[in-house]
Amino acid sequence: MFGTLLFLNVTSNHGQQIMSASAVQLEASSKTARFWNATIGKKAVMAVSGLVLFGFLIGHLAGNLGVFLGQKHFDDYAAMLKSMPAVLWGTRITLLVMVFLHIWSAASLWSRNSSARRYQYVKKESIVSSYASRTMYMSGPILAAFIVYHLLHFTVGVGGTPFEEGHAYENLVAGFQVWFISLFYIVAMAMLCLHLYHGIWSLTQTLGFGHPKYSPRIRAAAKAIAIAMFLGFSSIPAAVLAGIIKPVESSI
Repeated sequence: MFGTLLFLNVTSNHGQQIMSASAVQLEASSKTARFWNATIGKKAVMAVSGLVLFGFLIGHLAGNLGVFLGQKHFDDYAAMLKSMPAVLWGTRITLLVMVFLHIWSAASLWSRNSSARRYQYVKKESIVSSYASRTMYMSGPILAAFIVYHLLHFTVGVGGTPFEEGHAYENLVAGFQVWFISLFYIVAMAMLCLHLYHGIWSLTQTLGFGHPKYSPRIRAAAKAIAIAMFLGFSSIPAAVLAGIIKPVESSI
């Protein structure tokens, strides 16, 4: 009898432990679901994915500016990247995931805001919002289209300009010598500037760095960073068109 009771007690305790573990897992899953569905959760996803993409932009700009150091430096830089396929593809996959999350969170927030507004404005006046914030949903798709074209153009040569595998410097110069391609690039960088300006500002607010004392400084820093990124990226096609960055045959 005692053994039977002991067995039943152990079995009961084991069952309670299983039920407790299941309850904890269910509660964790419920919290995760609530986070993804909540507005603050979507904003957090947008902020973190945007931060990762911003970090990539800084590294990408630093590498691209190496074209001003000449053909050998730029080609060596491109060759170095290709010599590390694990790092290169790991970065590409990470960026692809971040872009997906960024677009998903933006589309979800846009859909939620549209659904919450039952009546359209008779006359819409933007009193507080900046021009950059009002064009976020427009600049995002334009930048996505530009990124696809940019990657196809300078990675696999689909862009209508001369392309030779392993000749990064020559491919870049040949591409930007076409004025409308350079113009498209510069316009895309202007959209990037607007997107970054509002994005950096919104990111700091979402992550809890907003404060009346520091907000003006944060906004000024966001504007300075966005302008610096625009000037940095746009300087390359502008320099090619101006003849500062020359084709290989006339660089001596």
